[in-house]
Amino acid sequence: MRDTITPEDEQQIVNAIKEAENNTSGEIRVHIENTCDIAVLDRATQVFAYLHMHQTALRNGVLFYVALQSHKFAVLGDAGINAVVPPNFWNEITSLVIGYFKQEQYAEGLAKGILIAGEQLKAYFPHKGESDVNELKNDISFGKD
Repeated sequence: MRDTITPEDEQQIVNAIKEAENNTSGEIRVHIENTCDIAVLDRATQVFAYLHMHQTALRNGVLFYVALQSHKFAVLGDAGINAVVPPNFWNEITSLVIGYFKQEQYAEGLAKGILIAGEQLKAYFPHKGESDVNELKNDISFGKD
C-alpha cells in the first residue's frame, strides 16, 4: 500500500480534504486498504461506522473508500448529504476518480473527487465560520493489509 500511496500523495489528499472542508461544515474521510473481499459498498459501510462518520451533527460525512489490490472504490455519503445531492452525484464522482485510477494517478483522482464533493457539500452545508468545528480527522486511515 505504501509503495502505491507515497507520503507526497498522502499530503496531496489531506490538502484536498482541508481545502474542501474550508468551505463546508461537511466532513470528508479517506480510507485505503489493499483488499476487499465483500461487496465494496458493504465494506465502505463497515469502515464508515468504524470511523464514527455517522456521528456528525448534520449527518453530512462523506467517505472515499479504496481497496488498491482488489481494484475497488466507493464514495459513501451519510443520510444528511444523501437527502440533498442529485441522484447520480456519487456515480459521477466515482466515474471521475476511477478514470484517474486506471492511469495509476491515485492521489490526483482522490483529490479531484474530494474537491468536487466539497463543492456539493458547500452548496448544502456551508461553513459556519469560527463556530464550525472539525468533527472528524482529516488524515487518511489505512487498513491493516
